[in-house]
Amino acid sequence: MSSSDTVSGSVPQKGRGRLWRLGEWCARRPVVVLVGWLLVLVGVQVADHLVGGAYSDDFSLPGTQAQDGRDVLAAHEPAAGGTSAQVVLHDGQPLVQFQAQVDQAVTSLQHLPHVLSAQDPLPPPGQAPQPGGPLAADGLTGYVTVRFDGVPSTFGSDYLTQVDGAVAPLRQAGVQVEYGGPLGELARPEPSDRVSELIGFGVAIVVLLVGFGSVIAAGLPLVSALLAVLLGLGLLGLLAALTTFATVAPTLATMIGLGVGIDYALFLLTRHRQNLMDGRDPRTAAGHAVATSGRAVLISGCTVVIALAGLSVSGISFMAKLGLAAGVTVVTAVCGALTLLPALLGVIGRRMDRFTVRTPVAEGTGPDDRSGTDEGTGPDDRSGTGGMWHRYARRVERRPWWYLAAGLVTVLVLAVPLPSIQLGHIGDGADPTSFTDRRAFDLMSAAFGPGSNGPLTVVVDQSAVAASDRPALASAVQQALAGVPDTASTAPLQTSTDGEVLFTTVTPAQAPQSEQTTDLVGHLSDTVLPDAVRGTPAATYVTGTTAAQVDFLDLVAARLVPIIAVVVALAFLIILLVFRAPLVALKAAVLNLVSIAASYGVLVAVFQWGWGGPALGVSGKVPIESYVPMMMFAIVFGLSMDYEVFLLSRVHERWRRTGDSRGAVAHALETTARVIGCAALIMVSVFAAFIVSDNVVIKMMGLGLAVSVLIDATAVRLLMVPAAMTLLGGAAWWTPRRLDRILPDIDAEGTNISPDDGS
Repeated sequence: MSSSDTVSGSVPQKGRGRLWRLGEWCARRPVVVLVGWLLVLVGVQVADHLVGGAYSDDFSLPGTQAQDGRDVLAAHEPAAGGTSAQVVLHDGQPLVQFQAQVDQAVTSLQHLPHVLSAQDPLPPPGQAPQPGGPLAADGLTGYVTVRFDGVPSTFGSDYLTQVDGAVAPLRQAGVQVEYGGPLGELARPEPSDRVSELIGFGVAIVVLLVGFGSVIAAGLPLVSALLAVLLGLGLLGLLAALTTFATVAPTLATMIGLGVGIDYALFLLTRHRQNLMDGRDPRTAAGHAVATSGRAVLISGCTVVIALAGLSVSGISFMAKLGLAAGVTVVTAVCGALTLLPALLGVIGRRMDRFTVRTPVAEGTGPDDRSGTDEGTGPDDRSGTGGMWHRYARRVERRPWWYLAAGLVTVLVLAVPLPSIQLGHIGDGADPTSFTDRRAFDLMSAAFGPGSNGPLTVVVDQSAVAASDRPALASAVQQALAGVPDTASTAPLQTSTDGEVLFTTVTPAQAPQSEQTTDLVGHLSDTVLPDAVRGTPAATYVTGTTAAQVDFLDLVAARLVPIIAVVVALAFLIILLVFRAPLVALKAAVLNLVSIAASYGVLVAVFQWGWGGPALGVSGKVPIESYVPMMMFAIVFGLSMDYEVFLLSRVHERWRRTGDSRGAVAHALETTARVIGCAALIMVSVFAAFIVSDNVVIKMMGLGLAVSVLIDATAVRLLMVPAAMTLLGGAAWWTPRRLDRILPDIDAEGTNISPDDGS
């Protein structure tokens, strides 16, 4: 509606709608709903166990140089193609003393399924080790390069047993054997999020008990969220049977599902408890809670899912599927809040506060501020006169510029490190020393240099070059590769068995995740190789695991801005549709962008600058994993809209009833601060608990999301949003008449429901 149409008390009373009837039906028939949920949950879990798929990082990037080079090499020299991994050998004595065991292990590896070739690291008897070869100068360390026809991490634990059997003679002789690269990823311990989940749940219980006082009320959101996440993970496992999801997908889905699941249930529960205090019977109270707060939950859930769907704009299936994985548990969390929670409330009835640890409270009323008189036309309009949040809201109302400035200064200071962000790939060197790939990384770095952990394969397709010109081409390529900056060594060029392809290995001087190695890949592919074959029809490629990671980084960096634009535009549109106020939607988009920039800055300081990384179990300074900012943006932007919708719903509801814009902001802040604060603290604890994970990317994601929610719930939601809304005043809800005519009427806060209906 336009601002001129707003008058106190002019809201039509439409009675009970579908959401009210849904919530009340679930509360009246809790046994049916609970049994239905359990049957679906058990059925999905059993189906997942029987036919569900596995998770792996086996994904391709069609059209990239690394993928094209890999395809060319595989077509002309299969033994040199595929995915390579190292089996690293080390002993205090020269490895030549274990010639028989090494030969036996290499032969056994060559005969394993999926193995294309295995290179013996020892030179023929009587010959010295070749410089730059797979045996160190001191002879104490060597590596077997094994090439597979797929990604080893997808082969399963049974395959690892076969590899262990192949190298058993070496281990029996006392030689240290470690697996590097993708083979090392297969040998990593099975990831478990149980500790993180227990920590998150433990903190959530404490927060709910302290914040709301009731034992039963503290348990209901946790039960609802847990069952919803279990259902979502089961569905994700069934989807994994149809397509490939990354190994971090279930952890990410658990993290997001628990966070939003507890939040959504909490917002409905607090409204329900307030309804009980206002004298409604439990079933009617549940219906009213779903009809009011449930609307905001539904809109918030849609916002999160839409933000996650925005990842598909990247055109990278890996990213789109991570968004899909998180979206599955968000959908089940919404379903749990709208159906499972009302059923549980129906079972509990009026016994919610039977076991308490302090005086129970609900919504904005606390033990010290419930003495105020009701000022509005309905039970949700009370504004306490002496509570902490009431006094704080009035201070913001009196000095909005001060609070807006304080919030902006806070987020801008935190965002200072952002301009120096370095996207990249986190290598094995950041893993715990208990991982075999980390030990392999350290052995390779000490014996051959850090770049040996990420060799680059140079491929030259000379199939279109005349036979008479091929020797000159090979000489030009070999000469061009000699002495390239940031390279440790370059092996002699080899020719494929059919003579159509030249290939060699270039070893970087720095570690795979370093900025110098990233620049080296670009320098080789964009300058060195094209210059070497200029004037010929030859095609050149830089491929290998490290080159593929650089290509992925380039794709993400090129598409990050479009994704940000799409997600911001979608979020702006949703807020505009819900509240019919362009200035409110613009304010929400801008402030959320600022808060996300601050969380990026914290990640750069902690991981890239090393300010606290070791304390989190990260070895040394690491770049920001290339896809983390993109994932964080979609997730955080969606989650931040949760609190935006809940807070603005109350502002809008109050403003429509009273026409007092400043009072509406203060009332909404007072009413929602405790609930939003507890919800944010729970979500922060759930995300932060994943910092204990051994996976550095999960640590990074957990810290980034925790910091983002913390900034959003404090600097943004408690400082900048109420200050900005107070400064905008009634203009915040202005809608151009032409726009007003075309926008649908979405009642986010349920003001079209009679406050006395059914009481």
